[in-house]
Amino acid sequence: MSRVYNFSAGPAVLPEEVLKEAADEMLDYKGSGMSVMEMSHRSKAYDTIIKEAEADLRELMNIPDNYKVLFLQGGASLQFAMIPMNLMKNRKAAYIVTGQWAKKAFQEAKIYGDAVEVASSADETFSYIPDCSDLAIPEDADYVYICENNTIYGTKFKTLPNTKGHTLVADVSSCFLSEPVDVSQYGVIYGGVQKNIGPAGVVIVIIREDLITDDTLPGTPAMLKYKIHADAQSLYNTPPAYGIYICGKVFKWIKKMGGLSAMKEYNEKKAEILYRFLDESKLFKGTVRKEDRSLMNVPFVTGSEELDAKFVKEAKEAGFENLKGHRSVGGMRASIYNAMPIEGVEKLVAFMREFEKNNG
Repeated sequence: MSRVYNFSAGPAVLPEEVLKEAADEMLDYKGSGMSVMEMSHRSKAYDTIIKEAEADLRELMNIPDNYKVLFLQGGASLQFAMIPMNLMKNRKAAYIVTGQWAKKAFQEAKIYGDAVEVASSADETFSYIPDCSDLAIPEDADYVYICENNTIYGTKFKTLPNTKGHTLVADVSSCFLSEPVDVSQYGVIYGGVQKNIGPAGVVIVIIREDLITDDTLPGTPAMLKYKIHADAQSLYNTPPAYGIYICGKVFKWIKKMGGLSAMKEYNEKKAEILYRFLDESKLFKGTVRKEDRSLMNVPFVTGSEELDAKFVKEAKEAGFENLKGHRSVGGMRASIYNAMPIEGVEKLVAFMREFEKNNG
């Protein structure tokens, strides 16, 4: 069977050449006589894999030397607790709630201290990014938290909030490596890899060294202390070794594609094709305020639940998978991450045009 166009929000499409390379190495990684899946994480071969992955990521994102790169487990969701456990020295933090995941992080933080919602776009079903240029951030807040790209709602911070000197913490799960980024503007920038970088099971945390201390909240388990993982170079316990190996291959693929500015250009081109069609269509409508649109996740609706369901069903039959919107919002959503080829978007638009003609 030929490969489908997979528009899933995550786990998501991976570069075909990366999958083929991994398949070639499945039984014998570089003459070791074993698969990376079977390899000790303490072995020389694996040490090279994880170190090379980190070096390539540092190069791609131009990560300053005073930041540590940690390959951890538990997905982005475990970070919702790990961040306050490690950073809430004053037991106070400011949260900007622009979607489901920011909301979950905010609720989790309330367990550990005084988490304050300083801005939200819940009033319009998270269809825009609030103005964050002059927020009432508590003086003693330990950090300001955002989810930079909202997978479910398809919005993206184009300008980072004015944190008034406070540390910025950002969940970038669904826009990781999709464009150049100035890491020095963040205290912590982290994301689950299963959308743009690799298989589910790995979360990458990029954290400024001064934020890594022994001074964590009482009761913080060893496994949830950044310092323990940083000191052990992500090898405190057995890491998600195979997942990290695939991430490393994706980093090399992005470098080959021309790095993050080339990725951004390619992603803009893909998004433009889909958004232009949505803006002209009589049947389909995008749901996000234009200036806040994500390049990665594009939600849209027909205005009729029956037509939405019909579209998803017929699209699937035509080889376009996972276009159903998140259960909390309905409609449709096309996730067009780095590895989605441009022809996938072109063919989807051609299919939508045809559907509109037959159902208009």
